Amino acid sequence: PKPQNAITVAVSSRALFNLVEEQRIYEEHGLEKYKGGTLHLSVDVHIFNLQALEHVNARLLELYPDDEERFDIVLMTNNHAQVGVRLINSINHYGLTIERFCMTGGESPIGYLTAYLTNLYLSADSDKVQEAIEAGIASATMFTASKDVTYSDTQLRVAFDGDAVIFSDESEQIFKEQGLDRFFEHEQLNENKPLAQGPLKGFLEDLGKLQKKFYAKNERLNCPIRTYLVTARSAASSGARVLKTLRSWGLEIDEALFLAGAPKGPVLAKIRPHIFFDDQMFHIEGAQKLGTIAAHVPYGIGQKHSKST
Repeated sequence: PKPQNAITVAVSSRALFNLVEEQRIYEEHGLEKYKGGTLHLSVDVHIFNLQALEHVNARLLELYPDDEERFDIVLMTNNHAQVGVRLINSINHYGLTIERFCMTGGESPIGYLTAYLTNLYLSADSDKVQEAIEAGIASATMFTASKDVTYSDTQLRVAFDGDAVIFSDESEQIFKEQGLDRFFEHEQLNENKPLAQGPLKGFLEDLGKLQKKFYAKNERLNCPIRTYLVTARSAASSGARVLKTLRSWGLEIDEALFLAGAPKGPVLAKIRPHIFFDDQMFHIEGAQKLGTIAAHVPYGIGQKHSKST
């Protein structure tokens, strides 16, 4: 698809492939030895995410053969261009459809994200993700699950935390600085005032646009995209504002799970999302342990607290 019509997901080579051994060779023996390595790279579990995206594209092409509004994957890497043959061989070896590459030869690729009209950037490099978030691009740092889990190959499942991910961190600021009781009071007083948007709101909108294309063809029950809100908020005390905010934006979420502070890992193990976005590392780590591919969104007041502790 043309970039202006596509939902562009830029993925770093380290978020897509297992490059631990390649990185060691590069650091110990230099670029020339690295370039002469194996014909293709070893696959990492993150690849399931792209296979699910490609299934959605295949369904969209069946229903809308002349429409270009679908996912487009860009491989974004600071590798040298001469390593590109190995990356191309790897893409072909695993049967992925990735036509657009950006290889920056050691320079940061963040400046190219806007030029590529990027809707979501996924990387294993937290510094680059932070740079992208500060540039206003929906971004997250990918973390591999600690154990193998079977994912759906017919439905892309995306799970989001609420505060500082879909929504701004305004309510989380109240909680961190004034405590839980003041947070509940604030949310109830402002129940009918929509929350401001967070860094991943745009990507949830993108998923919603694609879902509506399936609904328009009476495919709601067979939609290959399903979205989840997995939040530490409690439903009775602070859930209404979240749901009313989504409604005010014209957005649907397929499932909303209010955990009232309970661990998220067991619920995510039941959902088996292809990716789970959260702003707090202890939720990321809990999800990882039970087999969920988690993505850290470095945004909001939670980052200051985690750094200080």
